[in-house]
Amino acid sequence: MRDTGCGMLFDTRLAAHIDCGPMETGENPGSDPRPFITAVIPFFNEESNARPLLAELEKALAGTGRPFEVICVDDCSADGTAAELESWRADHPGCFVLRHRARSGQSAAIASGFRAARGEVVVTLDGDGQNDPASIPAMLDLLAPDVAAVLGVRSRRMDSGVKRFSSAVARVFRNAITGDASADAGCGLRVIRRSALAEIPVFNGMHRFLPAMLRFQGAAVVETAVVHRPRARGRSKYGTWNRMWRGIRDCAAMRWYRSRCFPADRLASGK
Repeated sequence: MRDTGCGMLFDTRLAAHIDCGPMETGENPGSDPRPFITAVIPFFNEESNARPLLAELEKALAGTGRPFEVICVDDCSADGTAAELESWRADHPGCFVLRHRARSGQSAAIASGFRAARGEVVVTLDGDGQNDPASIPAMLDLLAPDVAAVLGVRSRRMDSGVKRFSSAVARVFRNAITGDASADAGCGLRVIRRSALAEIPVFNGMHRFLPAMLRFQGAAVVETAVVHRPRARGRSKYGTWNRMWRGIRDCAAMRWYRSRCFPADRLASGK
């Protein structure tokens, strides 16, 4: 742990090996301290949303009866988000807090969480509270042995008309260029087997193309409707224009990636 211009940084290489066990769920998770579920949440200037969201998430994960951990990744917030996360972590030993040295973006925060995750299953959700953690148990039920990921689809998206329209246009364009068929690549609520993430390339914008890359690598992916809520506190960090041009370039890159990638699960046998 070191002090930086953004505050305290917890090295993900170290955090991945810290054995704090699961959060208190009211049940004995057994002799193996390794969690079954790792929840990864990226945060940026979500001081008012952090604790309410973590409380909801803990309740939802405790209801699964599986040992779990929560990894909060603060992308160098300028408000009191880091203090809120540290305050929560102090009372919840199954919660880890990682903080970037400098603001690196949502994809980087998710990648940092993936690298530190110990669970067999990784759950992602946004830090703004619009993803409802209560949807997670039903998504876990859909994770059959032959399924690599269950992806949320916001059936009733609680955003402005402009944002919904721009996302719809982007979805049609993205799917046409990449050859993917994602119904809602922008939904942050996902349940993914950690083994399926082993060969996912990390880049700025990765989180929006994660469903496509999983499919391109031959993974079985299931989509399901999830609850989407209006933002109750704080303000959105993303607009229409700050994503459009980068998204166009990324679509071209994904078209190339699809033509060059190979199946991630490609071994027939071996030791």
